[in-house]
Formats: sequence, structure tokens, C-alpha cells
Amino acid sequence: MATATAAAKGVKDFVFEWEGKDRNGKIVKGELRAGGEAMVSATLRRQGILVNKVKKRRASGGSAIKQKDIAIFTRQLATMMRAGVPLLQSFDIVARGATNPRLTRLLNDIRQDVETGTSLSSAFRKHPMYFDALYCNLVEAGEAGGILEALLDRLAIYQEKTVAIKNKIKSALTYPIAVMVVAFIVVAVIMIFVVPAFKDVFQSFGADLPAPTLVVIAMSEFFVKYWWAMFLNP
Repeated sequence: MATATAAAKGVKDFVFEWEGKDRNGKIVKGELRAGGEAMVSATLRRQGILVNKVKKRRASGGSAIKQKDIAIFTRQLATMMRAGVPLLQSFDIVARGATNPRLTRLLNDIRQDVETGTSLSSAFRKHPMYFDALYCNLVEAGEAGGILEALLDRLAIYQEKTVAIKNKIKSALTYPIAVMVVAFIVVAVIMIFVVPAFKDVFQSFGADLPAPTLVVIAMSEFFVKYWWAMFLNP
């Protein structure tokens, strides 16, 4: 199955929909993030897929699918399967309840693959942007061992914890970043407005200024002259 290919630095990635035949002559299709159609074809050829059609996906409505959305989907799927709801019906219920059109489309694509006889893990592997190797391998193990519900539940717990940790990190970084921004603004105001005003006052005295004061004044002059350099990309 197709896996996501890391684009070279500075090259913009796009999402491409592809269709082709595998080594057994079976028609397969999926999506792949790459820098261009040639890269998609090359990646699929290395995986033994004869590409028939590649096209760039058009922008669709709805927001981007986030890890939180996949975690919620996994939890809902695990809960319904534990309750005895058939797999295809579970996908229908989750897709109808999704508020993000992109997520609904993704779930419908996976459901169609499963309905045509593709295993659930193989259907997930066609969408590596949302389901990584760990996710697909655990689903495959669950299918092989008849414990899909249990492994989906573990996947849901793992993803929920991952999302929670990321949210905590973001929250923890918010305060120091805010402090740094405020400190920068205060220093900028002092260097641009306050120090030059005191410089004029000191010069009017006609006395020699101490070295620390001269250093601060020099820093202020440098800041006023080259403040724009701080916003340039390295």
C-alpha cells in the first residue's frame, strides 16, 4: 500500500488521488501526499503498483482532519463494535455524526473499501496521513487474532493520551511565550522612546556619563536603527 513520502525541504506537498493495479492485477486506489504526480508514480512503482491515473485532490469544504478527530473516531468505533454493532454499520453511524465534511468523506472511502472485500487495516493503509504504521499494524493484528475491538480500544486510549499530552504542552508554553512577548514589547518601548529621551537630558547636563549608561545608550541607538533585522528569516 502507498505510504506518505516526505517531501524535500522547501517543496510544497499536495494530496493526490491515484488508481492502479497491484501485482495480482487487482484494482487498487488511494491517496498520497507528495510534491508532484511524478513523485506519486515513482513511489507507487516501487511498491509494485502499476499506476493508471493520478490527479490532485481539489480543496473540499471543512477543516483539516486533526489527530483529535481520529482519536474520537477510534473511540466511537471501538465502543460500537464492543456493543455488537457490525463494522460497516459502525462506519455509517460515525460518518453521519461527523461534523467535518472531510472526515465524513474519509470514513465513507474506508467503508467502501471494506465493503468491497478489503481488510480494515489495508483500507487504513491507503490513508497514511491519518493512520500511521502503528495504527495499521495493531488493527491488522486485531483482525488476525479476532480481538479487533480490544485493540481499537487500546488505540483509542493511546491517541487520547497523546492528544491530552500535546494540549498540556501547548498550555504550558502559552504562559512563558506571553511573558516573553510582553517583555519584548516593554524593552522595545524603553529602547526606542525612554532611553533616547534620557540621552537628551544627560547631554544637556554637559557631564561625562558613566560607562554603563553609555552602553545602554549605544544599545538603544543600535535597536532603533536595526530593529527590523530581528524579523528577518535566518
